[in-house]
Amino acid sequence: MATTPAAAPLLIACALGIERLALRGGGRGGADGPVTVLRTGMGPLAADRAINRALAGPALRDAAVLATGFCAGLAPGMHPGDLVVAEETRDARGRTPCVGTDLLVKELVRAVPGRTVHTGPLTGSDHVVRGHERSELLRTGAIAVDMESAATLHGAVRAGARPVAAVRVVVDAPEHELVRIGTVRGGISAFRVLSAVLPAFVEWHRSLLLPRR
Repeated sequence: MATTPAAAPLLIACALGIERLALRGGGRGGADGPVTVLRTGMGPLAADRAINRALAGPALRDAAVLATGFCAGLAPGMHPGDLVVAEETRDARGRTPCVGTDLLVKELVRAVPGRTVHTGPLTGSDHVVRGHERSELLRTGAIAVDMESAATLHGAVRAGARPVAAVRVVVDAPEHELVRIGTVRGGISAFRVLSAVLPAFVEWHRSLLLPRR
């Protein structure tokens, strides 16, 4: 009797414990395949190592990969709690195109109504970006920056062909830097948004499942 191949899993990668906590609080919404939330640790080197280890094992070898968590917005007018859907991620090693951007935007609008969703390039950094660095990165065309997404997606496609995407929640923006007094409220807002987006990730995964090799 023939057996149905197992659905390719979804690997959701985030850097921080608080990000993982938010995602675990969001439920899995009936994913067609298994969903794994991986805490990579902070920074591009940690993200690269963690994604390589995860995808080397048989359970996640064919996984679709989505990088998520918090980010710094680069464009004026961004606010904590806004969402960023990457069209591509960038770092010193090059650019990684993302898959299913339009679908992610549609599902995020449904999951978190009233929140602004920005689309564009998401750039990587090896440190927290402040002040003039923000405007310099904006001039490259990037709309947001974080330390792990580019490394995560680069490592994922290096390990094999698969759908990849990055969705970040703005926690820090030009007019709302975390170093300023009163920005704790912005962090709470970003946490609440991140805790609500998992159903959108599941729908993205459902639409782009890879066949098993």
